[in-house]
Amino acid sequence: RFTTTLFLIQALSENVILAHVPTGSHSLMVFATYIAGQTQFPEFTLVLMLDDVQVMYYDSVSLKAVHRSQSNSSDDNGAGIFSDIYDIMKDRTFYLKDHQNCTKGLHVYQKRVGCELLDNDQPGLFLSWDAFNGQNTEAFTFDVAKRTMQINLPWMRIKGMGQMEWLHVKFLYEHVYHPVCMKTLRAFLEKEKNTVMRKLKPKVRLFRKPLTDSQGLQISCLATGFYPRHINLTLFRDGQPVDDDQITGGEILPNGDGTYQMRKSLVISEEELHNAYYKCTANYLNLDNKLDIFTVIPPVTIVTIKMITHSMTTLNKTEYM
Repeated sequence: RFTTTLFLIQALSENVILAHVPTGSHSLMVFATYIAGQTQFPEFTLVLMLDDVQVMYYDSVSLKAVHRSQSNSSDDNGAGIFSDIYDIMKDRTFYLKDHQNCTKGLHVYQKRVGCELLDNDQPGLFLSWDAFNGQNTEAFTFDVAKRTMQINLPWMRIKGMGQMEWLHVKFLYEHVYHPVCMKTLRAFLEKEKNTVMRKLKPKVRLFRKPLTDSQGLQISCLATGFYPRHINLTLFRDGQPVDDDQITGGEILPNGDGTYQMRKSLVISEEELHNAYYKCTANYLNLDNKLDIFTVIPPVTIVTIKMITHSMTTLNKTEYM
């Protein structure tokens, strides 16, 4: 099932010169959706993602595989790959509908398949998940380091596969499928390195807003404009972390420019306005730095930014507002 996907995906990057790129952890994943039933959406859509960056797109209306950087042209190799995946998922949907006795209505079959590159530049897992109508139908993992496969087929059974056939499948994943996926991942990583390997530090702001329905305040800490998306944001009260059950927000959300933001908020009572101080700490691991933002209520706000590198701390900037 993965042979077509992996061998043909390799063709997408055949003109990219492979080179060693210093890297953290990365992944190359196909996300595909087939819809059985009438909707305003294409019957089949597919995106190829390098980390969180869409590098290719295909759907059953245009029948074109479009590169992120070449939106006005179609990749014939990509179109052939994705058309094969389209046919495979259409056939599987027919089987699953019959297996689950689904004769009418709208039904959705989804697939996610790809591989990982670890932060030590070593190959990670080969992974695949299938779902039908929101329920997992198959999960597959191949661990190249341990040379093991894990397969979960809750709705289907593998029948008639003897020991020699299993050894053959394992050989293919170890020596063909996984290496091809890793080569393709590295090729796209080289091609898109200026995008997926950029490092943008967050802009962090701690602010307060009066609540119209009470005498209290909402204290909010906002970190925005950072990439990659990994960040830790913590609110402190009198030097102690505020319990998570008192915090709202905390989700990492996308900005329109490809960066991310996170906001955490805390509602404080009128009694707390004059006898506590609050601090927001943003640990952004990708830049090895730490940003501490203090507010004293009332009435002075002090912003302190500390840059931490190799366990050495220096005070760079203090502003009184």
